[in-house]
Amino acid sequence: MDDPTARNRLDAEASPYLRQHADNPVNWQPWDDDALEAARERERPIFLSVGYAACHWCHVMEEESFEDEAVAAILNGAFVPIKVDREERPDVDRVYQTACQLLAGRGGWPLSAWLTPDGKPFRVGTYFPREPRRGMPGFLDLLEDVATAWDDPEDRAELEERAETITSRLRAELEDVPDAANVGEATTAPPEDIEDVGERPEPDERGPGPLERAASAAVNAADRQHGGWGRGPKFPQPARIEALFEASLTDASGSGGVDGEGTTGDGDAAQRFQAVGTAALAAMTDGGLYDHVGGGFHRYCTDRDWTVPHFEKMLYDNAELPRQLLRAYQLTGRERYADVARETFAFLDRELSPHDGAFAATLDARSPVPPGRTEEGEPGEHEEGAFYVWTPGEVASALDDGDLASLVSERFGITTAGNFEGKTVLTVDASLQALADDRDLDPATVAEQLDAATEGLRAVREQRPRPRRDDKVIAGWNGLAIRALAEGSLVLEEDALADRALGALAAVREQLWDGERLARRYVPGSGDGWGAASPGAGDGTHADVQGRGYLEDYAFLGRGALACYETTGDVDALGFALDLGDVVVEQFYDDAAGTLYATPADGEDLIARPQEPRDQSTPSSLGVGTDLLLALDAFRSDDRFETAARHVLETHRRTVEKHPLEHPSLALAAERARSGSTEVTIALEGGRFGEETAERWRSWLADRALPRRLVAPRPADDALLESWLEDLGLDDAPPIWAGRGADTPPRAYVCQGFTCSRPLADTSAADDWLAG
Repeated sequence: MDDPTARNRLDAEASPYLRQHADNPVNWQPWDDDALEAARERERPIFLSVGYAACHWCHVMEEESFEDEAVAAILNGAFVPIKVDREERPDVDRVYQTACQLLAGRGGWPLSAWLTPDGKPFRVGTYFPREPRRGMPGFLDLLEDVATAWDDPEDRAELEERAETITSRLRAELEDVPDAANVGEATTAPPEDIEDVGERPEPDERGPGPLERAASAAVNAADRQHGGWGRGPKFPQPARIEALFEASLTDASGSGGVDGEGTTGDGDAAQRFQAVGTAALAAMTDGGLYDHVGGGFHRYCTDRDWTVPHFEKMLYDNAELPRQLLRAYQLTGRERYADVARETFAFLDRELSPHDGAFAATLDARSPVPPGRTEEGEPGEHEEGAFYVWTPGEVASALDDGDLASLVSERFGITTAGNFEGKTVLTVDASLQALADDRDLDPATVAEQLDAATEGLRAVREQRPRPRRDDKVIAGWNGLAIRALAEGSLVLEEDALADRALGALAAVREQLWDGERLARRYVPGSGDGWGAASPGAGDGTHADVQGRGYLEDYAFLGRGALACYETTGDVDALGFALDLGDVVVEQFYDDAAGTLYATPADGEDLIARPQEPRDQSTPSSLGVGTDLLLALDAFRSDDRFETAARHVLETHRRTVEKHPLEHPSLALAAERARSGSTEVTIALEGGRFGEETAERWRSWLADRALPRRLVAPRPADDALLESWLEDLGLDDAPPIWAGRGADTPPRAYVCQGFTCSRPLADTSAADDWLAG
């Protein structure tokens, strides 16, 4: 066959990250059969580079090495160089990231891996400078050393033997399920956004449940001075916050939940759990992780006190963090949490919604230097954070009001010295009360002035050169956003958010669901996949659809579809969630192993089939998938979903007990299995909220934080319910609906702790039942 490695083949790819490298002198190959077969036929080692479009150090390594002719010459002559977008191929990334963690103790991007022709790794690292620097080996030297060793028969044999050893360890780490004899003996270091907290106590079967263990571990490991976890870099860790909040409700279960006034019962543990969770959110929303001008969260902060972020914005962070803000709002009643959630949803709509209703994947960390900042670089040169930072002069020019500029600068700590390379990343530096006292104003007036000022800053910032947007629509990440919007509609009582969630669900379903299986992603339009981070950049036509869906796609999108049904009563969304749950069991559940694998049974045969029990930058697909099956079990008359879920939880039970901080999503699922959902079945006219009395129930749900909430609207009329059952392909009404109609709707049935109420005509009766 023709030699596919004779040229750079990335110009035929739709991924913006891969196309970004299409002009490199390196003859990059996509991860496909042609490239892998070429490596085997020519007996060349593979150099694998994994990254993503918004990755700052991926850009740096490209500029230093992949655009360099000398580097390209050795890569092209001695290797088969393959470039992978980790967002498109999380399976490939997971396998070789695990190898990096095994060998180096940590991972990250860009991932650099040297593989035998059959894909077995013998050397793995992350970023390498072109020349040796600060104790790091030079990339060019590494390439020459590996090429020389591969050409020597004895050295090659050593590399192949090393590759076999690493692959055996990889398979044990990724494929094996826990064993009572060795569970808890960690074989890899925690990933880059998980830190170890030392020894854990042996599990006590009579002691606290898995969720309380996870929450207690989160409390013990928390940075009580600055909020969050770790000493820098600081990652958001939304799953830990969710575990803390859910555990606070579980610990205070005598009150049946929280009523919006911040009441959590009299449990000291509940108060500690809530305090650590809200402290983490407060640190993020006040610090540089949050974009105080445009809304939305950056990926992580480089320091302990949440000041300087890594400036890329990921869809998944801006989906998961609003969910925790909404929960904090329910728990405490503090409007600040609701405001930041709304602002983040507005950011998603404004900057990550370029087409057909779905959401784009990322915004780049870098953007061209704005005109006038000549000391920072030549105009047009890309610099990290250039779009987001400010100087006092820029603020004064933008607002054209000295008093307002002074107020903004004092509020957000904008100084001449700055806090990031001579500029300022905005952080909350002065409270509203302090600003009001200094100006002899009331805090509400100061808040109004600041709102007007930030609107002015945003209008001016919109004229700056923008970060590039990766327009890939990823099924799973959209599922996270859909769930957040649907829950936002319920908690904030804003129908537009539910409409937005249903619109995104329809767009993803239209492009990626063929009626039986889900694809991983599509790139809308016929361009190169790069957006300008402004509305209207694409119309969704001629979408490039690629990749089989992974467990995270089915689990996250299924959770989003279920949330849409809970919020609106849209039975079609519920049906889609049930369809996705069926595929989870058929393609990802392994009964013999008792686990959910991250890749489908009929997917590509890599050197290992990974599982994802740990929460990392996205939630554990194993944990969310298990929780989805448990929640959907309420809508089935058989026990297929529950049996699979409980089997998975039993398989991983002792791992979660031993290392609860690393497995909060699994702990959340385990608590649902242990304690049940708080089910709220509401018999409604037509099965949907709308009339005034029905809206009282929706307001009640908005105000009350219920542990493991599962809302189940149904038609009050049994005849209409029959049509729902027909649409869902169910012979009989599932237990959550059965016998729960109403002659005079709405009527609610509330179940908690596997015990159910009588039919309830008003919300006060529900409060009495939960309190009793």
